[in-house]
Amino acid sequence: MSEADFDRVRREPDPLVRARAATELLAVYQQRGVELARLRRVAVDQAAERGMPLKAIAAQIGVSKGRISQIRQSGPPAERVLFGIGPVTVAIPTRQITGRDLPMISSEDAAAADRVTAHLVELGFLVEQYRIPADGRWTPTGDVIAVCGPKSSPVIAEALTADPYLRFVADDRGRFGITDQVTGTRYLSAMDDVDPAPRDVAYVGRLPYDGGTMLVVAGVHAIGSLGAVDHLCTHAAEIYRVVGDGLWSGVIASTNDAGAVTGSEVVCPVRRH
Repeated sequence: MSEADFDRVRREPDPLVRARAATELLAVYQQRGVELARLRRVAVDQAAERGMPLKAIAAQIGVSKGRISQIRQSGPPAERVLFGIGPVTVAIPTRQITGRDLPMISSEDAAAADRVTAHLVELGFLVEQYRIPADGRWTPTGDVIAVCGPKSSPVIAEALTADPYLRFVADDRGRFGITDQVTGTRYLSAMDDVDPAPRDVAYVGRLPYDGGTMLVVAGVHAIGSLGAVDHLCTHAAEIYRVVGDGLWSGVIASTNDAGAVTGSEVVCPVRRH
């Protein structure tokens, strides 16, 4: 976003193109405004944590002491940045099923998209959901949350290669899991055991892509992604305290019953890249 973007909209001769471009730019401005409010709250909190009196903080930034209290209580939470600045695209995969003309979306992926979308709206994000084509090829733009694994999209597979710690790897029996390349630990889904149990694992992390960064949530099975999304939404503040606004990754395990998440925990602690 720059002055050139603003001038481009003003100079657009086609009124419908100008209206559409203005609408898109307004959305960006709105989201930048929310992020600036978040940055201000974080800065005020940091100054207060260093022992600076609220009255002195207020004098330095040119507001009243009462306004400082409002900023600290009502400003966007620091952990909001885990999900981006906004607007945010929530992307989930479609799959081509034999005997069906149209690609299908798993109920767990749809539930994960709806869960994270609702949380993002609460945080003041403008959100759009996107269906990744069945061949997995797409071009992410802007802030993206992809609830999708590497087997469903070569774009996600490529993004995951940037992670210095974790890899999706199949063993010699074809069992897919997440491997910690530092410790050698393998994180596997109990759903694939000889005696299956309702416990899955999922990769979660912020990774770079050509044009920005994306938050990737990739379960070994789709229910694992739903469990990881639920954990991320309810424990974002804890994760943020470790990773801040940088690149990071970890592994979340979750239990389920009849398609509903019943519990979750971090099994591979989140690490900054």
